Amino acid sequence: MRKHKKLTLGRVILYIVAYIFAFLWLFPIFWMLVSALKPVGTPVSILSKVFTGTFTFRNFILVGEKAPVWTWSLNSLIVSSAVTFGTIALTSMAAYSLSKLNFKGRGLTQLIITAGMMIPIEAIIIPLYQTMAELNLLNTYSGLVFPSLAAPIGVLIMKRCFDSIPDELIEASVLDGANPFQRWWQVCLPLSKSSMAAVGIFTFKNAWNDFLWPFLSVTSEKMMTLPVGIPQFQGANLSEFVLPMTASVIASVPALIVFLIFQKQIMQGIAMTGIKG
Repeated sequence: MRKHKKLTLGRVILYIVAYIFAFLWLFPIFWMLVSALKPVGTPVSILSKVFTGTFTFRNFILVGEKAPVWTWSLNSLIVSSAVTFGTIALTSMAAYSLSKLNFKGRGLTQLIITAGMMIPIEAIIIPLYQTMAELNLLNTYSGLVFPSLAAPIGVLIMKRCFDSIPDELIEASVLDGANPFQRWWQVCLPLSKSSMAAVGIFTFKNAWNDFLWPFLSVTSEKMMTLPVGIPQFQGANLSEFVLPMTASVIASVPALIVFLIFQKQIMQGIAMTGIKG
């Protein structure tokens, strides 16, 4: 029989504070969602006007007519998905090499990968741009995806997982005639689903919200992603708040859905990275 914890004054205060912070976090999101459903011209800064009156879904059609928001959404989905799958593949292979293969310079290689975490994107943005320009990859999906595939933290997370896999399993697969690729694919990956999920979720979120590199590498409106296109759309509608709110909903809802569905894996990923909040 489940025992009920004694409700003390301290616990009541803790619950009240937790609910207050939850409300403060959720209210702006709820406000944005409701504002996106109000008729154009509604003063969304007035609470009594936002939460009363009529609601409409026509704003999502109007946003698509005023700007290629749905094209931006598709671009974001393509880029984020490609970056996610590519990062998982590359980081898991690199992690397998560092964890299960013996080669000269393995320690130095891991040190260099770890050091890569300390280099901000702003420090390499100019040579990165010059490289992409010389390769004619600006304004292309490849130019948006390739620079985001390097993920040192993903390598470290996957390596930590592979280190926990018993070497006996690897040796047994070697006796069965498995080559290094087969050992990575058939033995290590099936045993590291939680780590792959953590890396994938964080990668997708970061790629979906990435602004700096898409802003610099894309000049064609049709190739823009949501984080780049939405601010331009908002800048063109400074006197109207409903449509920018609608565009913000289109940009935010996918990330919110991913968070709600995979919140357990996100918390596991935070624990794996050693981040304390």
